[in-house]
Amino acid sequence: MRKTSAPMSTTFESFGLNKALLQALTTEGYTIPTPIQAQAIPSVMTGKDLLGIAQTGTGKTAAFALPILHRLAENRVAPLPRTTRCLVLSPTRELASQIADSFKAYGKHLGFKVAVVFGGVKYGPQERALQGGLDVLVATPGRLLDHMQQKTLDLSSTEIFVLDEADQMLDLGFVKPIRQIVSRIPAKRQNLFFSATMPTEIGKLAGELLKDPVKVQVTPQSTTVERINQSVVYVEQGRKRALLTEMFSDPNYTRCLVFTKTKHGADKVAAYLEAGGVQAGAIHGNKSQPQRERTLAAFKAGKLRVLVATDIAARGIDVDGVSHVVNFELPFVPEAYVHRIGRTARAGKDGSAVSFVAGDEMKLLRDIEKVTRQKIPASDRRNDPVLGRLDASIMAAGVGKKASMPDDDRGERQQRGPRNPRRDGVKPSHGGQPHRVRGGRGGQGQGSGRGDGGDRPISNVVPFDPLAGDRARSRPVEAAATGPAKEGEIKRRPRRRRPSNGGKGYVARA
Repeated sequence: MRKTSAPMSTTFESFGLNKALLQALTTEGYTIPTPIQAQAIPSVMTGKDLLGIAQTGTGKTAAFALPILHRLAENRVAPLPRTTRCLVLSPTRELASQIADSFKAYGKHLGFKVAVVFGGVKYGPQERALQGGLDVLVATPGRLLDHMQQKTLDLSSTEIFVLDEADQMLDLGFVKPIRQIVSRIPAKRQNLFFSATMPTEIGKLAGELLKDPVKVQVTPQSTTVERINQSVVYVEQGRKRALLTEMFSDPNYTRCLVFTKTKHGADKVAAYLEAGGVQAGAIHGNKSQPQRERTLAAFKAGKLRVLVATDIAARGIDVDGVSHVVNFELPFVPEAYVHRIGRTARAGKDGSAVSFVAGDEMKLLRDIEKVTRQKIPASDRRNDPVLGRLDASIMAAGVGKKASMPDDDRGERQQRGPRNPRRDGVKPSHGGQPHRVRGGRGGQGQGSGRGDGGDRPISNVVPFDPLAGDRARSRPVEAAATGPAKEGEIKRRPRRRRPSNGGKGYVARA
């Protein structure tokens, strides 16, 4: 395994990239490559395998997207139907979409066909995109296997394979599906392997996939970005939500990410913040894809001040200008702490990370400080009566189970309203449907003997009796003349009319 080092003054032009790529980079405003880009791009351009160890926010997407597009342009071949020349595997839907957008942005002057495939959406559009053949396909493992089983995708002609966020793949249990996918790709291919950390299982997987790779490591393993101002607050678990709401009274908390352990916890925190007057939304695996996209778009547009997410969604969120990251609950794995706070202080900017630590999370905090080789400054808000009063007032105001979904920017006339406004009326006392009110013969819904709302008085309503006709024919004339029975007298039920055949029932004809 070879290690590379980049010269100090490196530009994208010095790599010898395709002119169309340089034009797109100029349009995007990129002039100087990041350390991982400076080390990885030359090796990938020559067709070598690569092992990249880098945290999120270091520019690793461009580190493999640019040389891949350059290689595809140097050997331009029309892809066969239901095939792809380059396959990129990503652990989450959001990250897959962002990688595909990066390929489209960098290669917009090359005319390559790029598509993204992930679960939670319909198969039809994805199958149509695969039908014509692709130059670059970005996918999540689960939906990719579905297409392979349905014979809508063939990997027998794939030339380049990229595995991004490999350690996150391990956390999500995707190692076995990855091996199934790799078995369908030709052995003669270029492999690019990226991971923020290198656990034992990931190292074993890298050894299976890579052949004499070039190793690129731009930061020490499991260290945090120096520009992030980290702090810890000791607080009871039940008062964390009140503390979080109190923090947003500070206007410096402009765009914040809050991380929880569970999906249900993310919904509860977002709903609590909304009840406290803070615009918040939640994103996790139980949300449908349209809900996740709408919430993330609202957060990027500044309509939501807070986005509450789980660790699974942590790597898929690429939002500029995140001022604060809040660990509402500490992660079980110390390396996940590095990934979480890496969402702030991106692109050379400063950021802050605050962690709430309850009594049962002290060991997790010690593990994080041991792995990151630092002592995080702490403050104590335990037994704070201010938080108790704030929590009581918010709970008294009412907290929903989930935060409301942000608007989807449709016009006022397109927003869905009630199906029938007249359904909001009061239901009649004698039953019936309030929106189906009959109008009178001589007026606008107000006949004689009816109320102002066109409702019939209950005293005039005669209940329907299906046997009324038979009873009228069988009632003796004397009984009709005598009128109603006297008080205390037993009223006998009239005898039913005997059938015409003498009660013998159905008799079959001879």
